[in-house]
Amino acid sequence: MSFRPHALVLLILSGVQFAGTLPASAQNPGTPPVTTNVVVDKVRRELMSQMLPVLGRFVPKRAGVVAARVAGPLQTFLVEVGDRVKAGDVIAELVTASFIAERDRYAADVATAKAKVESQRERVGLVEQELDRIKGLRKSPAFTPAKFEDKEREAATAESQLAEAHANLKSAEAALQLAEIQLKNGEILAPYGGIVTQRHTESGAYVRPGDPIVNMIDDENLEIEADIPVQLVSGLTPGRKLTATLDQMPGLAVTVRAVIPEENPRSRTRRVRFTVDATMPPGTFAANQSVTVSIPAGAARDILTVHKDAVLNRQGATFVIVNVDGKASFRPVDLGESMGGRFEVKRGLVAGDEVVVRGNERLRPDQPITTSKTSAGG
Repeated sequence: MSFRPHALVLLILSGVQFAGTLPASAQNPGTPPVTTNVVVDKVRRELMSQMLPVLGRFVPKRAGVVAARVAGPLQTFLVEVGDRVKAGDVIAELVTASFIAERDRYAADVATAKAKVESQRERVGLVEQELDRIKGLRKSPAFTPAKFEDKEREAATAESQLAEAHANLKSAEAALQLAEIQLKNGEILAPYGGIVTQRHTESGAYVRPGDPIVNMIDDENLEIEADIPVQLVSGLTPGRKLTATLDQMPGLAVTVRAVIPEENPRSRTRRVRFTVDATMPPGTFAANQSVTVSIPAGAARDILTVHKDAVLNRQGATFVIVNVDGKASFRPVDLGESMGGRFEVKRGLVAGDEVVVRGNERLRPDQPITTSKTSAGG
């Protein structure tokens, strides 16, 4: 956009028209001009890159098959396709009667092993007591070295048998623990929260370890994945803020999380993952939903920008109202590309100019203004 010769004339005429709409008291030269309170925003310099739209898709961080961990007939299915589950919810139950019986058998083995340990501990105590009695007769004629040696061997044997009983107890306890795990795995639990998308079997079917039961998608933790041309990947450093567009959400803030170091030789692209900055309620996005991500197409350049709410159009002229010493100064501008909520300024303003972004619709040239402390930003 460039200046036109009659732009300034149009602005002056516009100012006259604005003045004609004011009350008579405001048009009377003897009456003090009305002071208007407005909100201003500063013209500023910032980096801008030409943005290129790239089609991406939402992908779940966690999705896949929930499988059976133990073998057995499937007794009950507790979910349907489309149901939302939380981490730890029961999805299905196997027939667990055999698991319960096996656990009880190993529990009995543990009780038996504990009894043997106690019995062997008593025997060790008895042998050590007899050995101490013989040691007390060492200076007596009744002391027999052969009997003392035999009792020492008996004490060593008892200690060894006690250690063996402890080992048998540990083995029985480990077997009981495994049986309890088998019983617990008779309930197939959701490993994370999400949506059930498919059921692979039905009640009454026999399943083996690793057989699929359901498919799940964690729809509360979705990322955006896009295939980016290799020549544009260098500008996508992790942590860079960008914007994405959906039909129902035009300005979605996203952040580059990772560039996957794997190139598609056919399309000469690399996959890039973006996280969504805003927290959205479950169901806002869907896996494989299309989304357009705006990525930088070249090196950033330093430009002058003005807030979009400061730009006015009257009778073909584009201008802004600048606060000059507390008065409204109408100034024509030449604008370039848009960048979010701002426009590039090619001519007409300098960095630091205060432009009116609220209350500028009824201002007239040189009208006194007071600025609010709140800035419109953008």
